[in-house]
Amino acid sequence: MSRRMTRREAIAMGGFAVAATAATVISAGAVDEKKENMKMTAPEKDPAMLPGTFADGQYTLPKLPYPLDALEPAYDKRTVEIHHDKHHAGYVKGLNATLAKLDDARKAGKFEDIKALSRDLAFNGSGHVLHSLFWHSMTPGGGKCEGDLEKAMAESFGSAKAGMDQFAAATNAVEGGGWGVLAWEPAANKLLVLQAEKHQNLTVWGAVPLLVCDVWEHAYYLKYANVRGDWVKAFMTIANWPFAAARLAAARKMCRMM
Repeated sequence: MSRRMTRREAIAMGGFAVAATAATVISAGAVDEKKENMKMTAPEKDPAMLPGTFADGQYTLPKLPYPLDALEPAYDKRTVEIHHDKHHAGYVKGLNATLAKLDDARKAGKFEDIKALSRDLAFNGSGHVLHSLFWHSMTPGGGKCEGDLEKAMAESFGSAKAGMDQFAAATNAVEGGGWGVLAWEPAANKLLVLQAEKHQNLTVWGAVPLLVCDVWEHAYYLKYANVRGDWVKAFMTIANWPFAAARLAAARKMCRMM
């Protein structure tokens, strides 16, 4: 018998806080020294979901699923540190501050600033969600695209390679700053490659992000300067396709339960 998705499960898989729950990196192939030293948190029920980064009424900055230098040489330690500890932390701080201001507005019954606060909520919330996914979208040495994900890629794009090529091309072509997003769209049960020029815009409602690549310059400028193409090529060498596969399986499972 099917059951309704719980609020916690809904938050874990889609919508506003999809990746505040983040997910484990599922290693594929030989385990190198860096992978052996990685400290992972075991999932509660599903390999694509972990407890959310939310406690005592506040969003919190999730810990990295690997050491700061684990993605080198593709992604250097210093950039990872700044990106996580400064930029991602800034979204978390902004999200909590905005939620507090909205709470004050509700209590006072004054909504003169609702337009600006709604924008801040979307901007900081989306930034937190996508960055939480981003850290798990990479793994040392990369991961293979195989099994159900490879099948879904072939059905949606013609082949897994064609899907990867489209993901890399779309990510590289994002206008300004933003994201490349591999997502599952449940109505058609197919994969889509999306661009997010501003990460709070240009979504497809209901689509579940499976793998994301950050192409705001803060994500790569220390090593790659303004040559985004080189960063995207490097990202593809560490892309965590098993993580995307786990997200896809969990999303389909949750959709069947709704």
